[in-house]
Amino acid sequence: MISLPTRKSIGTENLIGQNIVLLRKRKNLKQTDLLAHLQVRGIDINQSALSAIEGQHRKVSDRELLAISDILGVPLEALFSPDNL
Repeated sequence: MISLPTRKSIGTENLIGQNIVLLRKRKNLKQTDLLAHLQVRGIDINQSALSAIEGQHRKVSDRELLAISDILGVPLEALFSPDNL
């Protein structure tokens, strides 16, 4: 029998998902806003994929990392340690 989780658990595919959420909210951006900015930069990603990144269930490419840090206006290192901002 397959057991289904009762709530969404945090994954282990990346270290920065929760930090992206924190920094995105500090900028008052919704996921849809971040998605639009990513798509303008040629990053083909949908809301499901962004949710998986933020939930640490999907790995992040180097191009995605660079674009996200640029959109959020933070150095790349801030995605790994946002408390230093």
